[in-house]
Amino acid sequence: QAQLAESGGGSVQAGDSLRLSCAVSGRTFKDYGMAWFRQAPGKERESVAIISFNAHDTIYADSVKGRFTITRDNDKNTMYLQMNSLKVEDTAVYYCAAAKYIWTFATLPDEFGYWGIGTLVTVSS
Repeated sequence: QAQLAESGGGSVQAGDSLRLSCAVSGRTFKDYGMAWFRQAPGKERESVAIISFNAHDTIYADSVKGRFTITRDNDKNTMYLQMNSLKVEDTAVYYCAAAKYIWTFATLPDEFGYWGIGTLVTVSS
């Protein structure tokens, strides 16, 4: 059973940067696509950034393109989300997720079967 643990959230000012980490245990990390999702108060969970199992492909939400970067270190079983130029509207709980099946480029929420408990990012003006 895979376990995902996010870290790195916090409270920052608009324009600041944060780096989120997601440590994965209990499965062969390098074989699975990964993603960051977020959920703001009163809103549905949305995809922020997705990375394929081999890091060759990434997808970003339009709202974060050019500001956020998703990476993964398969030797450390860890995924990252570098968030720059943070905006108030980036305030949300950020979740990392791992795909259900190996070697697939999962993009839809239903294709991710393992989730962390989330880390809160608060951006103030």
